[in-house]
Amino acid sequence: MIPRRIGPSLALGLASALLLGACGSSNGTDTGNAAPAAPVTSATADPVTSAPAVGGSSASGRTATTAVVTTRTAQGLGSIVTDDKGLTLYRYDKDEANPSKWTCSGACTKTWLPVIVPESVQTSGVDKSLLGTVHRNGRTQLTLAGWPLYRYVGDTAAGQTNGQGKDGEWHAVTPTGQKSTVTG
Repeated sequence: MIPRRIGPSLALGLASALLLGACGSSNGTDTGNAAPAAPVTSATADPVTSAPAVGGSSASGRTATTAVVTTRTAQGLGSIVTDDKGLTLYRYDKDEANPSKWTCSGACTKTWLPVIVPESVQTSGVDKSLLGTVHRNGRTQLTLAGWPLYRYVGDTAAGQTNGQGKDGEWHAVTPTGQKSTVTG
């Protein structure tokens, strides 16, 4: 019976140590960790449980502990942000950046999957100081320049931007958090 308690206790202790280490200093200097936004929630119920975390899952089925956010050039859109699998990340015009607030909920999250992240985020081509998080029904959604990030279910392969301009409100996000526009 006691050996069964060791695993969860170790996991809880490790998670606590990682969270404390991610807090950084209290003197306001940047320690290189993602700058989390103030926790913001929406009153609307949101079934986010099916949305995968950036970084995917390990062979054991557990969520990876590090997410990867990178940039790539998309034909006609310029530089955009993607996850570690090359899937385009989007922002929603109805969300708010300051303070970070998500509005896509319910049926919306079946088409636009919130980017749920684990403990840490690695970046390539994205200024880590622009990354943050917003709390979403007990989970942590990644933000860029305050904008909550999503994946589009219609993007099934790396490099696709099928969600660009959907309903005039969904846009691939640039490395600075701006919405991408067609560059011609």
